[in-house]
Amino acid sequence: MVASKACLTVIIPCYNEENTIKELVDRVSEQELVGEIIIIDDASTDSSASVIEGIHYPNLVFVRNVANSGKGYSVGLGIKLASKPYLLIQDADLEYSPSEYGKMFVPVEMYDADAVFGSRFLSSSNRRVLYFRHKLGNNLLTFLSNLRTDIDLTDMETCYKLIRTDIAKLLLIQEKRFGIEPEITAKLAALKLKIFEVPISYNGRTYADGKKITWRDGFSAIRCIYKYSSLKERKKILERYIEKV
Repeated sequence: MVASKACLTVIIPCYNEENTIKELVDRVSEQELVGEIIIIDDASTDSSASVIEGIHYPNLVFVRNVANSGKGYSVGLGIKLASKPYLLIQDADLEYSPSEYGKMFVPVEMYDADAVFGSRFLSSSNRRVLYFRHKLGNNLLTFLSNLRTDIDLTDMETCYKLIRTDIAKLLLIQEKRFGIEPEITAKLAALKLKIFEVPISYNGRTYADGKKITWRDGFSAIRCIYKYSSLKERKKILERYIEKV
């Protein structure tokens, strides 16, 4: 299948990103593959919601959570609302560049990929050098995930996951916070889909800049890796997939 213009829904979970959300949406809207933008504001306590309300884009869906519910909850809601053939998860900060959406679509166009992961650790044009311990943590979590799912990713924890929307809607996201990354990965792996990786650039930010993930989320990720790669969870997702086809 060849990707056409406006075939992509971009899901943007947002929490206290008043300084970046407008620029981010401007960059997203410039990409010709984008046909829909869904922003889920997770009950921000800054002026993020006001900034979003001032953004004018013809196919923008804006939902504000009544209470802070987590990135996973917001992404799950965005998946339910997505209407384009493919969807992609985009953080509201500027760590990941929307200019690389075309690169993410290459495996779709060439190999009819069902899902594409953007890897920060494959060779890419540039990557901001930041926390060594974070990289070790990412490598460990990716290793454990690969061990359980038997797929050879280099960056399971990446935000950039492009997925066929019909498949994404079968995943029924359960994790409320950052555990969605191993959850999505395990469920996609269970379906034996065509999964590809492409190198992406990464402009990571510091905690002073507003980075939110912590070491506690690393322990939660380990729990999710084992939970969602279990025989019970694999059976659930396979049954939903069989019912669909």
